[in-house]
Amino acid sequence: MATFDLELVSPERLLLSRPVEMAVIPAYEGEMGVLPGHAPMIVALRGGVIRVTEGGRETESLFIMGGFAEITPARVTVLADEATPLASLSRAAAAQRVTEAEAALAAAANDLPEIRDRANDRLMAARAMQDAAQAA
Repeated sequence: MATFDLELVSPERLLLSRPVEMAVIPAYEGEMGVLPGHAPMIVALRGGVIRVTEGGRETESLFIMGGFAEITPARVTVLADEATPLASLSRAAAAQRVTEAEAALAAAANDLPEIRDRANDRLMAARAMQDAAQAA
């Protein structure tokens, strides 16, 4: 089966770099499947799970807090704000992040719309992390 190169980079390190058959990424507009030969694009990512398929089966699931992906026909590079293997997510830590993000959004109630939007994006990512931790 055809493959493309997938690289997942977080600020701390390169987490993944290898040929894969398919990746499902949490694009801001919704989940997006990427196969070899995909049209070139750059997409914003929301908090969610990246699922990697190799050998006809899902081999890896990583939670990201957001970021960007550059897609070409032969390569996908994900620049994640933060990335954690799904199995390593802590339910307690995710719940704490939701609480902190809710407080930050409440504190931003009278701030500029851009600040409120960023606070809301962080809350949505924290809630996605909490959901992923419950399912893991």
